[in-house]
Amino acid sequence: MNKSLKGNKMYLIGLLPFFLIAFLFEILPLANIVIESFSKTGGNGFTLEHFVKIFTTRLYQQSIFNSLWISIFSALAGIIIAFLGAKAANAASAKVRNIFTSVLNITSNFAGVPLAFAFMILLGNVGILTLIGKNYGISFLADFDLYTINGLLLTYIYFQIPLATLLMLPIFGGLKKEWREAVGLLGGNSFHYWFKVAIPSLLPSILGTFSVLFANSLAAYGTAYALLSNNIALLPIRISQQYVGEVVQNQEFGCALSLVMMALMVLSILITNKLQKRAGGGMA
Repeated sequence: MNKSLKGNKMYLIGLLPFFLIAFLFEILPLANIVIESFSKTGGNGFTLEHFVKIFTTRLYQQSIFNSLWISIFSALAGIIIAFLGAKAANAASAKVRNIFTSVLNITSNFAGVPLAFAFMILLGNVGILTLIGKNYGISFLADFDLYTINGLLLTYIYFQIPLATLLMLPIFGGLKKEWREAVGLLGGNSFHYWFKVAIPSLLPSILGTFSVLFANSLAAYGTAYALLSNNIALLPIRISQQYVGEVVQNQEFGCALSLVMMALMVLSILITNKLQKRAGGGMA
């Protein structure tokens, strides 16, 4: 019994650095954000005026809408493309799958400012693909405007695909060959197998991937700022505007915007978890 207690104490001592880091860099800043968001500008007293301003001002309403729109559609597009890529990789040989995974690991880290510059070189006003479109009469390339919300959506879809594929690759290992054989014996075809058996069994994992991609897109800042600066209404950009250099414009209002963004993330996780339970129950 004493040995067991000593062992537990040793584990707790080993976990102390983790708890310390979590407290200093996660719990403490989160508590500060909550307190500041309900404080008047300058820190004098309790107020809800920041949230009233957020939900009644057109600029901030548009920022919330744009962030949600880009996050949802980039996550959906990323999942669809990643599903096809992960399916193909799962059917390939181990060597090809290893190479594919290595490429994904590299491209998944290519985001932020470098990604924005890469798209400028390719699809900017004098980008390579834009000039090719103009020279050869390819209208969708020549007329594509990268510096709009649609251009930003394209960049977001790009950096969602590698992450989504990495997350979805392992889930295909749960599909059993016997399931396809059973569908064939019952007179079914590939359509029946994928939409009646495979996809429903993968749905909880797909929903979990969507939750990760949604949060990844909602909080993205570097790519959007490098591409469009302050010319687009997005929550991360509006939050950054409250802090300029070493001079704080409106710290309390920035905390309120941050709290709204975190609330949207938590809401998406709760909805996804609810759908996951339903999907899991349906499979049972």
